[in-house]
Amino acid sequence: MGRLGHDDTGWARGPLLGFDTETTGIDVAHDRIVSAAVVRRVPGERTDVRTWLIDPGVAIPAEATAIHGITTAHARAHGRAPEAALEEIAATLADQLRADAPVVAYNAAYDLSLLDVELGRHGLATLPERLGRPAAPVVDPLVLDRWLDGAREGKRRLGDLCALYDVHGAGELHTADVDVLATLDVLDAQLVRHPHLRSVALDALHAAQAGAHRAWAERVNAERAASPEGRPPTSTAWPAEPRAVHRARSA
Repeated sequence: MGRLGHDDTGWARGPLLGFDTETTGIDVAHDRIVSAAVVRRVPGERTDVRTWLIDPGVAIPAEATAIHGITTAHARAHGRAPEAALEEIAATLADQLRADAPVVAYNAAYDLSLLDVELGRHGLATLPERLGRPAAPVVDPLVLDRWLDGAREGKRRLGDLCALYDVHGAGELHTADVDVLATLDVLDAQLVRHPHLRSVALDALHAAQAGAHRAWAERVNAERAASPEGRPPTSTAWPAEPRAVHRARSA
């Protein structure tokens, strides 16, 4: 990847706001957020963690519970109402983005799309509506990995990148706060391996990731179209899928 800037823009020195969710499933148009975490990190200075447990208002499938450990009974007994929790999460992210400071999310197209759908479902303003513009800047270590190391074979889940970069977290993955901390550590390792990223202006880095994701998605969709399995196409949108919000609001 060529250089997109010349001077150290300083964005990597923070503050960075990591974000992750655990959910009832993987369909952004229909599934619900069960837990979420935001982690504000100023590298080398401090890391602040905030988490939410949410009663999603629907049963949590056993398959989802097997991943993140949250049962329907636990969420109903201890979770907060979605409207209040989602408002706090969105306000926190919007404040960061208004300051032109990056939100860091692994597979941002999933978490940010789902968040906007949930906000719309509960009559709350989405991130673009709060900002008056698309949500940016976002830094996505998954998109960076596909872009910077596209020739590497194998899976690219968060756990795979933790192994690749020798990142050891404070607990098992698939807990929102642990995943966010691991995501920030993976980004830090990527910046060590690819130090020129520190010199990229955030708006240019955001735009470059959007282009890299689109190119990846178009390759995947071409492969799927040629395959007899008939898998549906993946979205070319990044960091969020706006059409999912419209579908949720019209449902």
